[in-house]
This record gives sequence, C-alpha cells and structure tokens, in this order.
Amino acid sequence: MRSRYSAYFFRRADYLVETTHPDTRSPTLRRELEKSIHQLSWSGLAIHNVSRGGKQDKTGKVEFVAEYFQDGKPFELHELSRFKRYKGVWKYLDGKS
Repeated sequence: MRSRYSAYFFRRADYLVETTHPDTRSPTLRRELEKSIHQLSWSGLAIHNVSRGGKQDKTGKVEFVAEYFQDGKPFELHELSRFKRYKGVWKYLDGKS
C-alpha cells in the first residue's frame, strides 16, 4: 500500500499498472492514469487497519486515508483496499471508498 501511495505521489503510472492485479487491471489503466495522475497532489497517508497480508496469506486488506489537493482544495480518500498475491507478489485487487 505504501509503495502504491508513493507511486501516486511521484506520478509513476508504470508502477501503478505493474502492481495492479491482472484480474482487475483494465486494458486502458495506463492511459487513464497518465491522463489523471497530474491533477492531484498527494500530501499524506495514514494506515488505519491491516487484515491478513502476512507471509503465509494469499489475500490481505488495508484501510487507509490518503490526503490530497485538487485545484488547491484539500480532500481525503478513505478506502478499504484488497490485495492478492500473483506469482508470489502482492498486487492491488480493488478498493471501496
């Protein structure tokens, strides 16, 4: 989760595509990210809860709040993200705001 937040912060669309699980990765994800990634300025991340996601787990959940600015106005994204291993590596599956 923290690495994906950092990728949004540093606007690394390739990393975000790479770390999205193939089961939920849209074929247009890279294009969508490249179009929108510069519209937000991320300013903070707070992890509120982690469920599973250990060395032996195949799935995990992370609840977080990420702060950002859009057009100079502050906003928060509160999400419960699901992650799933793919070929032994954690990938973002989806999230609910």
